[in-house]
Amino acid sequence: MQTYVVTMFVLVVAGTLYDVLHKRSARYFFENWRKTKAKGSEPVGGGKMVSIAVQTVAVDVLTSGEFCNPRRRIAHLLTMYGFLAFVISTAVMVFQYPTPAMPAPVLVAQLWHVGALMICVGGYWFWFFIRVDVAAEGSSPFRIIRADLFVVMLLASATFGLVWSYLQSVGNSWAWLFFTLHIIGTTLLFGSVPWSKFAHMFFKPAAAFEKRVAEANGSRSNLPAPSDKPEIFGTTGQQTRNY
Repeated sequence: MQTYVVTMFVLVVAGTLYDVLHKRSARYFFENWRKTKAKGSEPVGGGKMVSIAVQTVAVDVLTSGEFCNPRRRIAHLLTMYGFLAFVISTAVMVFQYPTPAMPAPVLVAQLWHVGALMICVGGYWFWFFIRVDVAAEGSSPFRIIRADLFVVMLLASATFGLVWSYLQSVGNSWAWLFFTLHIIGTTLLFGSVPWSKFAHMFFKPAAAFEKRVAEANGSRSNLPAPSDKPEIFGTTGQQTRNY
């Protein structure tokens, strides 16, 4: 299991680097950063830069402030913190308590289960009730595209992991099957980084930081302010609202 966890970590690093190179995300970010600095009319000193970094972490990363929809935000936070608890507790159990002779503390095991449950609550809530194509467009919740690979495999890993844990606790002989499914889902989750939205979580903080710097140095001041009222255009006696 230690070898497996290290392999998954290597897959994430390699997949993220491939994604960055293939999509040229890093190149786009640094080019945009240079343009932001060049267009800026207000200097941003080191202290202000630190303040912006703290705001980015506190608002955009830790509390997902970019989501205006409160349900979407809560579901995202449940899934994000559940994923962190799930991964961290797994690493602790595998590396600190690797054998039956060294059982993991109850708190660590509970953290693993709570993390998996948070993933399921946030993930299934998003999947069946919040997704735009399901909630607004009436599409089937069972329709899956490549962009859904991350959330589907994350839910599969957590769900099969919980079922395996329960069956193992009651001594059910089917526990091995769900452990296998759990491993398959986890492998696909970490092995499909170049084709899923996994690497997106690393790009979002950088983009949010760059946006805040652009607002601080005035390089975004030449953009028109968003209108809070619909515009009305008159056409041959008729009025058409532009929403």
